[in-house]
Amino acid sequence: MVKHIPNLITSLNLLCGGIACIFMLEGHILLASFLVVLGIFFDFFDGLAARLLNVSSEIGLQLDSLADLVTSGLVPSLGVFYLISEFTTGYQSHQIQFYFPYVSFLILIGSAYRLAKFNVDDRQTSSFIGLPTPSNALLVLSLLLIIEYQNHLVGHSFIANSYFLMFFSVVSMWLLNMEVALFGLKFKNFSIQENWYRYVILILGIGLISLFTYLGVFLTIIAYIILSLSIPQSSTK
Repeated sequence: MVKHIPNLITSLNLLCGGIACIFMLEGHILLASFLVVLGIFFDFFDGLAARLLNVSSEIGLQLDSLADLVTSGLVPSLGVFYLISEFTTGYQSHQIQFYFPYVSFLILIGSAYRLAKFNVDDRQTSSFIGLPTPSNALLVLSLLLIIEYQNHLVGHSFIANSYFLMFFSVVSMWLLNMEVALFGLKFKNFSIQENWYRYVILILGIGLISLFTYLGVFLTIIAYIILSLSIPQSSTK
């Protein structure tokens, strides 16, 4: 029974992602985003449970990737699809704008390739090559939430359109698979000297989210990428 606990937690991640897909297609972006965050929470603890119980398995690894593909890949794609569809309502099938929403599935393709590469890449044991799918999901969903709920922000009209969202879908696919090393976010111990950059991003994230809500999430992910690029990778092991 114990050996099935990590896979059960992973299944909860998949369940959250599956339900979030339905909510996203119905336009409930906030509720769908909450389920994605909950799924990412389960994604973190399934690996922790596997290590604590010493019951890791190849099936668990594959199930984890499949769950992530739904929760952190498909849901963000559907969110972008929904908003682009809203922006292009009224266009007919013979017009090029009718097909704009389908560009959003580049996020799904990029996520699938990222997850497949992670499973066979031995360089990613303590750091990441490319933006992890959960981080990318938070980046995309935070942008959608900014568009929906923070229309008072300067530059909102620049991002709240189908052209920007299509461009961002391409950027998202690139971020997922860029050959750039990013530090891992899991603490192996609580040493400030060994984990200072993790503490920095944690404290910065709390501050930004407290001040700017959804924009804060977006800025935190951007700060994570920039901080990873600014420190030697030898110090992030």
